[in-house]
Parts: sequence; C-alpha cells; structure tokens
Amino acid sequence: MNENLKLQLKENFRKDLIKLVNQLNSYVSTDKGQWTIKGFLDVFQNIYTISADTKIVSKILEIHIFPKILEFANKHGYKVVLTKHQNYYPDVSFVSSDDEQIKFAVDFKTTYHLPLAPEFCNGFTLGSHGEYFINRNSTKNIQFPYNQYLGHFCLGIIYTRSDFRELDETRIYKIQDLNSITSVISDFQFFVAEKWQIASDSSGSGNTANIGSINKISDILECNGMFKNLGEEWFDDYWMNYGKITIIGEDGKPHKITKLKQFLEYCGADRNLVNPRASRRKK
Repeated sequence: MNENLKLQLKENFRKDLIKLVNQLNSYVSTDKGQWTIKGFLDVFQNIYTISADTKIVSKILEIHIFPKILEFANKHGYKVVLTKHQNYYPDVSFVSSDDEQIKFAVDFKTTYHLPLAPEFCNGFTLGSHGEYFINRNSTKNIQFPYNQYLGHFCLGIIYTRSDFRELDETRIYKIQDLNSITSVISDFQFFVAEKWQIASDSSGSGNTANIGSINKISDILECNGMFKNLGEEWFDDYWMNYGKITIIGEDGKPHKITKLKQFLEYCGADRNLVNPRASRRKK
C-alpha cells in the first residue's frame, strides 16, 4: 500500500471519528450537562451511587459509549477487535471488513479539569514507549504489531468532577429518587487526536514507560502538542530514544536526554521547532 493511500485512509477515518465524537455529548449527558449515569441498580431496584474514583468513572464511561463505537464500526465497514488482556494496547482496533491491511488503533482517554486551574486538565498517558513502540513488529502487550496500524488515535473525554461535598457514596436510593442523585461528573468535552499531536516530552506516570500528554485543554482540543512543528517521525524518534542517550551537561556531568530541546540539539536540529505554546502545567 503506497503512502498517499495510507494518508488518505487515515484522514477519512479521522473525519468519520470526529463525526462520531460530535454526537457523544448529547448521548451521555442531560440538557444541563450532567452525566446520565447515576449509579448501579440491583434486582431490588436499589441505586448505589458511583464512586468518584477516576478509574471507575473511566471504565463506566467506556462501557457507556461502546454501543456507539459498534454503530460506528458497522456503518463504516470495520470489525471491532478488543485487546486480549487488560494492559494491552490499544483499547480498540478497527479492522476493515474488506481489507485486513487497513487497521486503526483507538485508545479511550478520560481526564478531568483541575479545580484550581480549569483551563488545564489532569492529563493522561498515551501508551508505552517500550518494546512494542521500539520494535514495530513486536506483539508484546499490543493487539497487532504497531506498524500494522495506519493511525494511532485517542478518543478523549474531559469532564468536571462534582464537588465531593455534594456526593454521598454511602446512601442507597430508590428508583423514584433517580433525578435527585448528583452525577459524579458533568460538562463533557470530547475530542479526537492522533496521539503524537497531543504528546508532551515528559513521561506520563512514575517509573513506567508511558508517554505523557500535554494538559492545557485548549491545546489538546486544537491538537497543539509539543511535536506540532516537527511531525510524527520526530515524535517516534524522540520516544524510542527517551532516556537512552547520555550527554555531558554544562555542569560537566553525564545526563540522560529527557527533554525534546536537548534531543533536537543532539540531532543537530533547530531546538526552536519545539512548539512554544504546548507547555505542561505542573500539578
């Protein structure tokens, strides 16, 4: 498959995915912006409120929108392939029903506004920069080898968490109380981006080999990441080599390269190509 065709297929998929995302806000929220999911229902018609824990919220959100994902796949001629294991990449593989060479990776990314700086969100990770990212033919922790995907997309959801003082996770409600239950989240913003478009140059989480995102919301929605002026190839090169190249710093001591400007200088490229707007706010 030639490169022009790959680019065209990727662009068509991106446009179709954006159309889907534009429908999701009304699907998951009320007219007042509240999440329509209020809690868990048992056979006795008791409703138990949802924990505000971000992992729980994220998983329920994924389940909530999954019927729309299946509709999207059927409409556009894709098979939906879910990961074999929980920690595999990506969340969903879309494989063309007509040509299995055509595959797209989509990861669900959910995060919340920072209460003291609402123009920023908590950020998220964009997948590993370990084995499957470096060895593009590897099947370790990935559904299909990385280089078999024509594009790597994020379907993102940014939301506002409700004031914890309004939530009572110990209370049990009845069906007639449904409308009085405070939704744990509200004010959804959905977006589509290729993961390189919203990447930062910092690791996403602790000691794990995860790529971090930028976290200014306007930049995320505009796909205004640190690699905007460089492109996906520089994103790949940087993260394949993250923390592996040693240079001698101004203090005369060896340092690992973990900043994009350092990497550009090391490669003889213009360090000013780093997108100056895509700064990451420290939490």
